[in-house]
Amino acid sequence: MIDRYTTPEMAQIWSEQNKFETWKKVEITVTEVLSDRGEVPKEAVKVINEKAAFTVERILEIEKVTRHDVIAFLTNMAENIGPESRFIHMGMTSSDLLDTSLALLCQEAGEIILGKLNTYKEVLRKQAVTHRESYQIGRSHGVHAEPITFGLKFALWSEEMGRHIVRWERAIDSIATGKISGAVGTYQHLDPEVEEEVCKRLGLQAATVSNQVVQRDHHAEYLTTLANIAASLEKIAVEIRHLQRTEVLEAEEYFHKGQKGSSAMPHKRNPIVAERITGMARLLRGNAMVAMENVALWHERDISHSSVERVIIPDSTTLMDYMLNKMIYLMENLIIYPENMLKNLNKTGGLIFSQEVLLALVKKGATREDAYAMVQRNAMQVWEEQKDFKQLLKNDEEIIALLNENEIDSLFDLNKVMININKIYKRLELEI
Repeated sequence: MIDRYTTPEMAQIWSEQNKFETWKKVEITVTEVLSDRGEVPKEAVKVINEKAAFTVERILEIEKVTRHDVIAFLTNMAENIGPESRFIHMGMTSSDLLDTSLALLCQEAGEIILGKLNTYKEVLRKQAVTHRESYQIGRSHGVHAEPITFGLKFALWSEEMGRHIVRWERAIDSIATGKISGAVGTYQHLDPEVEEEVCKRLGLQAATVSNQVVQRDHHAEYLTTLANIAASLEKIAVEIRHLQRTEVLEAEEYFHKGQKGSSAMPHKRNPIVAERITGMARLLRGNAMVAMENVALWHERDISHSSVERVIIPDSTTLMDYMLNKMIYLMENLIIYPENMLKNLNKTGGLIFSQEVLLALVKKGATREDAYAMVQRNAMQVWEEQKDFKQLLKNDEEIIALLNENEIDSLFDLNKVMININKIYKRLELEI
């Protein structure tokens, strides 16, 4: 991922230095387990632990000749360890090292993302409480429907993030799978108990069965879960973009002192963060698709997945880390205009209470079809002539025959919206 979207902590995880450090950790752990089983001399393990070293520069230099990064790494290690290096990589294949190490790196990146998902959820919950009674028009098909509150949107989003947290925890558990089973997964040169102990010491689960690689459905789950999270972040970002439109202006990204919105138009304040989130979500969906294509490998393995994963896994985790940072900041600093919400809510002259009127007429004895026709003919007049809906109802003889003026007035009480919204808040254990 480009530096512009990379945090220091993610840069460190996916650095070449950390990758080879992780490889070293896996190789030494295997050697230590073999030593505990009496298959490698204790003195050799001591030497390996003392002398095992590498430099990224030297590994890359060797790889220019070998055309094989694992062999280059092992060669550089051997240069520093000496004769005892013969006990490194015993009975292993490259994928034992690569897949087990990748599991550790994905687990590490996953925990960072998990922490930020939890933070983001709490930011949304806090805003849900703050704006519990910030009345807003609910929209369906982009058209004014019925009143809601802005807090209810935040509550909806926070619950969605809660589901993603569960999914992501499951994805981390799945990706945290190692294998030390040899060239085609038959443990021809290492006992399965070695694998179990190595993975245990590394904080991983051992694959119950593998061929030469850990099966890529694990990695597909990891990447598709990231894409799913990104889709929800995009949904929220798109909502903010809509709410920031000049004609709406119910919410707006924070605009910093000295910030510029347009090189040509000095008045512009654009939702650039939300738009960036939308674009990044597209990248994550694309990466997820590729991850699913990686599941189908030839026979016991090929390396068609390898080059892809070197890109999509670091990039996807790095992007998600960045996106969550931005969304946390965006939601913590969102500028909200309750007065504009009320202004927009009243824009249709009371039409948003049409269902209240419909149901009241039905309760008074009108058929649903007749009640619908009564309400709709007045509603259409509001649309066409910009008249006041409530007054039209009071002037409608057919409606007045069923509802008196006080009853009609009561149907336009905005505060009734809160009755059952409060029940939702109680269900979600949000402070009321």
